[in-house]
Amino acid sequence: MREIVLDTETTGFEPSEGHRIVEIGAVELFNHMPTGRTYHQYINPERDMPTEAFNVHGLSEDFLRGHPVFRAVGQAFVDFVGDARLIIHNAAFDIKFLNFELGRIGLTHLDWGRVTDTLAMARRKFPGSPASLDALCRRFGVDNSAREKHGALLDSEILAEVYLELIGGRQPDLVLAPAGPVTKGPVVTDTDWRPRPRPAPLPSRLTAEESAAHAAFLDGMGDAAIWKKLL
Repeated sequence: MREIVLDTETTGFEPSEGHRIVEIGAVELFNHMPTGRTYHQYINPERDMPTEAFNVHGLSEDFLRGHPVFRAVGQAFVDFVGDARLIIHNAAFDIKFLNFELGRIGLTHLDWGRVTDTLAMARRKFPGSPASLDALCRRFGVDNSAREKHGALLDSEILAEVYLELIGGRQPDLVLAPAGPVTKGPVVTDTDWRPRPRPAPLPSRLTAEESAAHAAFLDGMGDAAIWKKLL
């Protein structure tokens, strides 16, 4: 199963008020394991950078002016994401901006049905506890010391580790369970179970040649050989 852990940085809170995406970062997982493939893109928002937003991510208007606009990179982003499931923290914010930008250039919106919101997951798993990305890093012991400011790719890499912890670690499907179909009903435990002899002994795996060679070896040891006494 292919998943994309994703984050964005923006100029503000509402695309309907003229705010735009300025950075996208994404990390690819396959069967809950990082593949090493990433997507990272700074984007020229074609507008000024509010001080409040700059204080969050540190991306200035001058720096972003030298990068492509979303129209020039939107298809590459869509191609990287493909049909993978999207893992996003506070997904409503990022999807709102991504779909606004995709719609502006005539590309298909991202379907909410393919989105997993790790913020909602954390709130369900730890009701009443802080569920920010930093708080989850502290809970799971994920190193976020490099996160002096928000950055889309760094936050995606950190979120990937947090997500794997939220679903039970890197191998969430590894369980010790009996093979075969699952049956409904109460679990019955046999408290009187004891090891018993096999109804039929396992067949020997020795070949006739190996048995003959062993017998010849014992003969060569003489009558005092302990193997002859045991046999």
